[in-house]
Amino acid sequence: MAEMVDHKMKGRIVALMIMVLISQVLSASLHGCFTAPGQGQLRKRSAVHPTAVNAFGSSVFLPVSGNVYPLGYYSVTLRIGNPPKPFELDIDTGSDLTWVQCDAPCTGCTLPPDRLYKPAKKNFLACKDPICAALHSPKSHHCENPNEKCSFQVDYADHGSVLGFVVSDYFPLLLVNGSGLNPLLAFGCANRLQNGGPHPPPTTAGVLGLGKSKASISSQLSGLGLTQNVVGHCLSGQGGFLFLGADFVPESRMTWTLQNSSDKHYSSGPAELLFRGKPTGVNDLNVIFDTGSTYTYLTSKVYQTVLDRVRKDLSGKLQVVKDKALPICWKGTRPFESVQDVRHYFNTFSLRFTGARDIQLQLPPEAYLIVTEQGNVCLGILNGTEVGLGSSNVIGDISLQDKLVIYDNENLRIGWAVADCTCQLSGF
Repeated sequence: MAEMVDHKMKGRIVALMIMVLISQVLSASLHGCFTAPGQGQLRKRSAVHPTAVNAFGSSVFLPVSGNVYPLGYYSVTLRIGNPPKPFELDIDTGSDLTWVQCDAPCTGCTLPPDRLYKPAKKNFLACKDPICAALHSPKSHHCENPNEKCSFQVDYADHGSVLGFVVSDYFPLLLVNGSGLNPLLAFGCANRLQNGGPHPPPTTAGVLGLGKSKASISSQLSGLGLTQNVVGHCLSGQGGFLFLGADFVPESRMTWTLQNSSDKHYSSGPAELLFRGKPTGVNDLNVIFDTGSTYTYLTSKVYQTVLDRVRKDLSGKLQVVKDKALPICWKGTRPFESVQDVRHYFNTFSLRFTGARDIQLQLPPEAYLIVTEQGNVCLGILNGTEVGLGSSNVIGDISLQDKLVIYDNENLRIGWAVADCTCQLSGF
């Protein structure tokens, strides 16, 4: 018995040493992402209790897979349940509720039954639960009986609708200081998927909701005192990374603007559209940051302004061509291999946020163009009015690439900085 206990203790010590080593490699690798000229330094804190919110290392780090084209989404893999089962989730700062395809049973699910989440009776949340209240407005009269199951519906402008019930289960997570967590978190058990909109749904198991409400995973972790309510991501053509917590927020040289507290989405405005650094006459834009959108969507008036400026620049230089990837495309005398091949044909747009001292989000050609498999260059900015987005202008993945973007819900601000979002990949 003593020998067995000794072996177990040695095993725990080795496991702890491995986790600490991973944390050190990760911190050093990420530090290199933001120490290039023009980048900030990582914030460091003195080490206190390893799971305390203010301790250095009390953040969750998740490698991101995916790209804008041809895949069309970015995802992370999380384990859920006991025993835990892996689920690939599309990261979405534009929605609150995390959901997975669920065998309850399921209509319209895209995954085979053995890859679906299987709930037990104990997992279902009642209508009286605060998480359920966060998902429904008081005027919706959603729960006539507070003890009935909490249901949900999420409508996507470009993918259709998802319906189901809200459940809770364990999410095994690893903090960057090596500490393991296993919080009980609420999420959606999606047992009815309705396809609709111009694009098919992603092939992932579901969506990781990173929005502002109490129902989002980041808010729930913060409410449990495990991390600060900060979400950060860095996306590239080769994946990237995502973190929950404040450990990797650069101390300086980030561009910060205040969140619009009256908007349920991550928005900051109003903003003015510039082209080549000069006003276009388009002002007072409501701008939403949304990783759930592959492309950037603008209202009809703003979209037409962008299209007119681009076409004027391209007059007589490139030929309009049809490509199944996107509505507006051009071709050259020979196929293009990357956006770098066409940068000299296009110019930089930017959004200047009024109410602050010249705060701008730069959108160079690589932030609004793709090169397709046919070697054509296409405009990754679409007409949001046509897909029912109303007066909202959505900044999607294509325009968030190669930037560290941080949603600081503790200080109600949104920040960004140019960054090498592939640098951490070399550490694994």
